[in-house]
Amino acid sequence: MTEHTTEEKRNRAVLVGLNASCLSRTENADEESMAELAALLETAGGECVGEVLQNKDAPDPRTFIGEGKVREVKELVQSMEADMVVFDNALSPSQQRALTDDLGVSVLDRSALILDIFAQRARTKEGRLQVELAQYKYLLPRLLGMWTHLERQEGAIGTRGPGETQLETDRRHIRKKISKLEEDLEQVRRVRATQRERRIKNEVPVVAIVGYTNAGKSTLLNKLTGADIPANNRLFDTLDTTTRTLEISDTCTVLISDTVGFISKLPHHLVEAFKATLEELSFADLLLHVIDTSNPEWREQAAVVEKLIVELGAAQTPRIDVFNKSDLYVGDIVPHGEDIVSISAKTGAGLDELLKKIGDRLDTGAHRVVLRIPYDQGGVLDMLHREAKVERVDYGEAIEVEAVCTPIQLGRLKDFIVSGWTPPKEFWED
Repeated sequence: MTEHTTEEKRNRAVLVGLNASCLSRTENADEESMAELAALLETAGGECVGEVLQNKDAPDPRTFIGEGKVREVKELVQSMEADMVVFDNALSPSQQRALTDDLGVSVLDRSALILDIFAQRARTKEGRLQVELAQYKYLLPRLLGMWTHLERQEGAIGTRGPGETQLETDRRHIRKKISKLEEDLEQVRRVRATQRERRIKNEVPVVAIVGYTNAGKSTLLNKLTGADIPANNRLFDTLDTTTRTLEISDTCTVLISDTVGFISKLPHHLVEAFKATLEELSFADLLLHVIDTSNPEWREQAAVVEKLIVELGAAQTPRIDVFNKSDLYVGDIVPHGEDIVSISAKTGAGLDELLKKIGDRLDTGAHRVVLRIPYDQGGVLDMLHREAKVERVDYGEAIEVEAVCTPIQLGRLKDFIVSGWTPPKEFWED
């Protein structure tokens, strides 16, 4: 009896990379970046059926890898029955068109593959807006290749004019879409700014978890807060910023956010498109940089994150380096230091030390106090509910409230406080 499977047919791809002496390290392909490309392909739902890594003095202007290599790749595509070729390097629109023609299958570069994953993974309205914007910006210079079928009919009556007209119509349509998406994202930024102002007014510290993709950020957030974010062993699994409340101690509560994973050779226009999500970093009170110590390339990955933190204007934000998967650490000496903690987000090892370090960094000087408020001062209770953390309200001869208050609130409420805090003496007082 024949078994029926609902599993979708996976794309079979040949991966190609070029290492040229005239290109910078980030523009070149090497064994590590090719391995990462294979992982990205897997995340996108494809499978790698062959790899070609070429060393060459300089890229070929037309095909990037040169005619001889193109023939070799084409033979590999045919023998492995591949239906696409993915380049680790960035291709120009004309190179992408030439390669598609020569190889007879779909040709993507690293940017296009990452965009495809982003499109699959984005969940919130903001995430989808960002992906769409990045896709249109990527598509605009590549439109010409979609109209080459008209060029092949050169001389056929009525082909050239309508072709050009359609191309210009499409360009105008896409530019209009880009403009509208940028407006929508600006609106998202304004909403976030309002939320941020409210948090600042309430003095709620914000912690942002950052790190290389697949470093274990979502697993850490889940472990700390009991959140239910999917934590899968896939690249770019989290695309939307997720914020949860985390109780550090009786008097210290913070908001903690998980952000999209960083990756080497992240195309600049993607960084731009995702600024609305990543701008949270520059407003955070503390960054937790999660580093996957089980990966032999962790130093290089950490350097990529450092560079992007600087690009996003968060270089001055206090930071704790969180060396995750410490149970699988491949080095001799476990990293250590004042702002370093080794943990295993999966097993929970080291999390108590991490919480202590977060608390030490973000202790606002809040106190748990008991206040006695006369009934004719009901506005004070409203203010407490609005701005402090109210734990208990009892109605007797007066309104008795137990609340966690910040230093500013304590100063304003000192006449009502009956226990838990004493105003500091001025220097002239005994």
